[in-house]
Amino acid sequence: TIRLGGLGVTAAEKLIGDGLRNGNFVKQPQVTIVVLQVRGNQASVLGQVNRPGRFPIEVADMRLTDLLANAGGAAVNGADVVVLTGTRGGAPYRVEVDLPTLFGPGGRDKDVLIQNGDTLWVDRQPLVFIYGEVQRPGAVRLERGMTVMQVLATGGGLNLRGTEKGLRVHRKGTDGKVQVLQPAMDDTLREGDVVYVRESLF
Repeated sequence: TIRLGGLGVTAAEKLIGDGLRNGNFVKQPQVTIVVLQVRGNQASVLGQVNRPGRFPIEVADMRLTDLLANAGGAAVNGADVVVLTGTRGGAPYRVEVDLPTLFGPGGRDKDVLIQNGDTLWVDRQPLVFIYGEVQRPGAVRLERGMTVMQVLATGGGLNLRGTEKGLRVHRKGTDGKVQVLQPAMDDTLREGDVVYVRESLF
């Protein structure tokens, strides 16, 4: 039995060879060690990225943007806000990071340092839904600050039977109940909102 922890490949080969020779197991041992897997410091990237998986932390000051770049960046349907979890000082750690702000003034301070065992989660981009008398009903990617008018435009606008007076937004409240709102065109929408366009009666 020999201890190899902390040794490089060459030193470990020599130590095993010396043990075989000194213990009279092999007269002229030639030992070769092939490293199959390196278990160093790693961090994981999951969710809506182009290459999810575990990645080695190769430098001491690896940042969140470096880790995300290793995973091929966020996918087309990835959200702008990502979640980093791990441990700091023996306590659970969780932080939400708004990616666009990392590239604005002072963004470097918000680009979190990555530590061993961290996991970066990129959620799916939030959606709103539009149906009724529009050209293209269905799910619409909710962009930052998106208004009712912009969602209608993304849906191809009203069809010949639709009316702006018949607009309704169905929104789930904090209590889980759905509220029906009569929005203005410049009102902003929230994730999960359902926009309904009624048929004109005239």
